[in-house]
Amino acid sequence: MTRPLLFLDVDGPLNPYAAKPERRPAGCTTIRASVRPGRPLRVWLNPSHGPALLSLGYELCWATTWMAEANRWIAPVVGLPELPYVDFGDSLFVERPDDGGPPARAKPRVGEHWKTEAIVAYAAGRPQQDFAALADALGGLVTRL
Repeated sequence: MTRPLLFLDVDGPLNPYAAKPERRPAGCTTIRASVRPGRPLRVWLNPSHGPALLSLGYELCWATTWMAEANRWIAPVVGLPELPYVDFGDSLFVERPDDGGPPARAKPRVGEHWKTEAIVAYAAGRPQQDFAALADALGGLVTRL
């Protein structure tokens, strides 16, 4: 029997990026990740999160725009092994409206987050009750699953 699948987002759930920039959240360590050209990204991570996630009994999978980079920058700091990831492909490079909504080329259902299609495709064949997502914004995902 397989374990249920837990999709993990980074920014929001693991990296409290919206916290006040002058005050690192308790328990977090700071890394500077050079994932894109330009200035390194400031990321706050709590090393206790990995062991806590591993203790839940889920099969873990990255569902983050970090994709494979989450294994390089995030996993070692929070204490996770290398994990599979959802490949969002070209949808990462599509311009989005200023409100952070879905990519302009994608045609998600009304109220559905732009990540939903790729996450649902990754989970294909699993019963609905066999997966969940830990994310800060996935509007409409639950109704699609």
